[in-house]
Amino acid sequence: MNFEPFELERLLSDWEQTVEFNFAESGVHPVSLGELLQLSDIDIKEFLETPLNYPEVNGEASLRKKIAGLYDGAKLQNILVTVGASEANYIIANTLLEKGDEIAVMQPTYMQFSGAAKNLGVKVNSFSLEAGNNWALNRQELLDAVNLNTKVISLVNPNNPTGKILSKEEMNAIVSIAQKFDAWLLADEVYSGAERQNVDVTQSFFGLYEKVIIVNGLSKAYGLPGLRIGWVVAPENIINELWKRHEYTTVSSSMLGNRLANLALRPDVKRALIARTRDLVDSGFEILQTYLNEIPGIFSVVPPMASALSFTSYNLPINSTELVHKLRREKDILLVPGDCFGLDGHLRISSALPREYLQDGLSRLNEVVRELAH
Repeated sequence: MNFEPFELERLLSDWEQTVEFNFAESGVHPVSLGELLQLSDIDIKEFLETPLNYPEVNGEASLRKKIAGLYDGAKLQNILVTVGASEANYIIANTLLEKGDEIAVMQPTYMQFSGAAKNLGVKVNSFSLEAGNNWALNRQELLDAVNLNTKVISLVNPNNPTGKILSKEEMNAIVSIAQKFDAWLLADEVYSGAERQNVDVTQSFFGLYEKVIIVNGLSKAYGLPGLRIGWVVAPENIINELWKRHEYTTVSSSMLGNRLANLALRPDVKRALIARTRDLVDSGFEILQTYLNEIPGIFSVVPPMASALSFTSYNLPINSTELVHKLRREKDILLVPGDCFGLDGHLRISSALPREYLQDGLSRLNEVVRELAH
């Protein structure tokens, strides 16, 4: 079979558990089970009585009710709980697309949906966030990427890897194009809530257009990737179609995941988790920027508006994938090469991590950079 692997996730699968310093992860430093239960202030004995059975296949009703409450106008029947946002993206591709269709995908971006589309025989067109213009949306490229065969316009907002948040004007421009060509608008919003302290919470695309599908989950802004809880918010007819594919892929998410997600989305716990994330995002980027500035003329980064990530360009005579593996072999550090996003000369660096861990790893990074610079 001619199957295109997901390069970024293959890199992580191969190496992230083998290095001392993992700066390739895309979320904040994870919350421990003890921290989450302490924030929830629940009776641990009651929690230990949770039956290790299947939950409702589409997600426990109480959890879906909390998720629906995050989106103006959403109802229980608009929600499907999935095994992370990754399952959501995969079953959306397999529900909406077939060979011969076209999609328009924001670049740079997390390339799971576009990869799944290619494996279905779909033509992938792209439109850019412009590296030389503070990652502003290139509206002409968007217009050129969409046509009457376009089934889906796909984006991540806040963006992975750049941390860019689309302005209201940019959002409206995308919605207008989707409406004009009657295309589905797929918005991956997993970094909503992971904004820096001085940035407002990102507006959702939900409700701006009748053919919007939202993907989200607890892995990024909530620091709970190990729960593997994601969700889709969409029109009821689409949720019902996705549900059928969900039964083929995973059947359901886990009972413990549903119960712990229910705790995480309780308003008081949610506030505490988001505050923790924002603190890590802010302090981590300040440390990263200090180390990037240590060696003049090498690194340049547009400060991310959200997320644990910085998409950093570098001025060194080495390909990004070669640089990443040099750092891994020589310094036990893992980063993501710009090649994984179609932009060589960049590194995606995660920095929402404990201070000493971040400082020690970045010191090692700069040892290699100094060597290459001279």
